Amino acid sequence: MTDTPNDFTSDIRDRIKQLTKPLVDSLDAKLRDQVDARVDQRVEEIVRDRFATLERAIADLDRAVRALEERLD
Repeated sequence: MTDTPNDFTSDIRDRIKQLTKPLVDSLDAKLRDQVDARVDQRVEEIVRDRFATLERAIADLDRAVRALEERLD
């Protein structure tokens, strides 16, 4: 049985994939970690902004309730 050029090319391609797989997997894991960290950071910023808005609204409501209580006394 003789190897055809396609068999040879396929064999080389498979060997290259096998040799580079650990590097590709490592890069993939590092990129995934970086993306996850950035997403987590962005979510924390958004939540912090939302909580700040809620805290201001609660403070405004508290002042309004106090003002009403003072008027009723």
